[in-house]
Amino acid sequence: MQLTLIKNPDESKSIPYKMARIIYAETQAKSLCAVEALASMIQNISGASGISFKQIISDKNLFDSLNKSSPNNKLLNVNPTDRRFQMCLRVVTRMLNGNLPDCCYGATRFHHEDTLPQWAMSRGYIADIDGLLFYL
Repeated sequence: MQLTLIKNPDESKSIPYKMARIIYAETQAKSLCAVEALASMIQNISGASGISFKQIISDKNLFDSLNKSSPNNKLLNVNPTDRRFQMCLRVVTRMLNGNLPDCCYGATRFHHEDTLPQWAMSRGYIADIDGLLFYL
């Protein structure tokens, strides 16, 4: 017997899962605060620039885990039944439904505490949430 994968033609249904996978890969779902902050930042970017969520979560410059060379890239393939991934998915759903307050103080950029991108050198971060530094 051969099984055929049927894809849903409604791309908008996949956005929450893609967003949750990126948030999981970037935060490793270490804490609810970090997950909520990163989801808030995505919402802030969309609100400030009018860029769609699909475009935001495709930005390899913003999310290092999207790059094949990133050590976090393999985390994008998390099992959807993983309880930490499910937490990320619940937070994303809350954000998409307008039920997530801004947890990162209006930030539209971030990086991990163990890196220092060129763009961050001339700015001061506004929040450090579980090892993620957020910037306006």
